[in-house]
Amino acid sequence: MQLYNKVDKEVLKQKLQEDSRPRRTISFYQYHNLADPTTFRDELYILLNKLEVYGRIYISQEGINAQISVLEANYETFVQDLYTIDFLNGVRLNHAIEDDGKSFYKLKIKIRNKIVADGLDDESFDVTNRGVHLSAAAFNELTDRDDTVIIDMRNHYESEVGHFREAITPDVETFRESLPIVEEMLGDHKDKNIVMYCTGGIRCEKASAYFKHKGFEKVHQLEGGIIEYTRQAKEQGLPNKFIGKNFVFDERMGEKISEDVISKCHQCGQPSDNHTNCANDACHILFIQCDDCQAKYETCCSTKCMDFNRLPKEEQDALKATTEFNGTKFGKGRYKAHKKKDQL
Repeated sequence: MQLYNKVDKEVLKQKLQEDSRPRRTISFYQYHNLADPTTFRDELYILLNKLEVYGRIYISQEGINAQISVLEANYETFVQDLYTIDFLNGVRLNHAIEDDGKSFYKLKIKIRNKIVADGLDDESFDVTNRGVHLSAAAFNELTDRDDTVIIDMRNHYESEVGHFREAITPDVETFRESLPIVEEMLGDHKDKNIVMYCTGGIRCEKASAYFKHKGFEKVHQLEGGIIEYTRQAKEQGLPNKFIGKNFVFDERMGEKISEDVISKCHQCGQPSDNHTNCANDACHILFIQCDDCQAKYETCCSTKCMDFNRLPKEEQDALKATTEFNGTKFGKGRYKAHKKKDQL
């Protein structure tokens, strides 16, 4: 039986756009010792594929990390089938805040060394000794106090478009990179309440245990991350302390939490919180682009990429090996610092 997709992605995207059946976007994770990740991966693929579930799932010996899109008509069956897996029975399902059902267009389940790349030696500390989980109400109460520090455990291109008020937002590109930097930033706050958050909670599960191991005693984490916080705040009528957009790692690129636009277009400097990947596949850098610049530069990050994209495919293929673009040289979202070089 074929346990992967072989259809061209553009065909799949077009098929998804033409499919009017409602879908919902869900994420979940669970740390659990899996003795045979490969067998579990294959069994999970069969289970989800028959329900037309799309998404990106990482499996490792330490558990599962999943972001998926489920047909509304199949949702109850999906939950029932998922909960037949012992270690996933009752697992919290984070539901997208803004959802058009077009978040994923195929199912990918991959085996990884870890479900989140953290670079940590898990044998060197107790990964189960995690921080105190906070509900939305408890988060609001604790972060109102003067002896509390809020730390964003996400990357700079995520926090740039949205974050909690008064949060420390490290200038990092990866979770692995953030851990030593955050430790140094919090060095003068060891006696304070440390409250960390991320998109859905998974990064804080490991980070909170790591920082407790490093000597921080009053460590807390937002349970379910920004997604669950927003749901609880809305249901309970709580003040929502998150401003801007919640960056998500799927086709949507973001969910509006508040109407505030706190970031700027990386090309013209006008207010914008729309992330895009440069349409030049040889570049593909992630950056923020307003509607006007999207039209002007044809969804490219520079005139260089736009001109390259206009060339016949044969010429593009001949030039790729010897041509540098923003995405060749810089990391995610770093285009902003270099926008003048290739844009004008």
